[in-house]
Amino acid sequence: MELSIIQVDLQNPLHCEQVIKLLNDYMIDPMGNNNPLPKSLAPQIISGLKKHSGFLGFFVLADDQFAGLANCNVNFSTFQAKPLINIHDFIVAPECRNIGAGYFLLRRILNYASENGYCRVNLEVREDNLTAKSLYKKMGFSDCIPRMMFWERKL
Repeated sequence: MELSIIQVDLQNPLHCEQVIKLLNDYMIDPMGNNNPLPKSLAPQIISGLKKHSGFLGFFVLADDQFAGLANCNVNFSTFQAKPLINIHDFIVAPECRNIGAGYFLLRRILNYASENGYCRVNLEVREDNLTAKSLYKKMGFSDCIPRMMFWERKL
């Protein structure tokens, strides 16, 4: 099985379809919210991503199958005066797990960031997502020093 990476092209209907399919895979997973993506949300996601100037997405393909997705946002570090990549969603399709797709996708994102002058790649992970945390640690990710917390205020 050959793995490859391509950037998400939101003008391509197949890419839009696969973004939604992979997001649904993520949502129905216990590490998502155990519920399928509401059908009414799909067009809003694609429309919103198209309008979001900081969107940067990557697919990993296993042969010709869409095996995984990383939805990222480009941000800017004022401390380093360089852009950074935040991985917001990181998904490997259930049927493509344990073939190295997640490792391959994350390695290619890190290479992309390094080659394009980004100062860092950060991500968020559920505390109980041991599989993801294992991959991220293997790839050199760790808690920030000093340790940061992810806070929110829902509107």
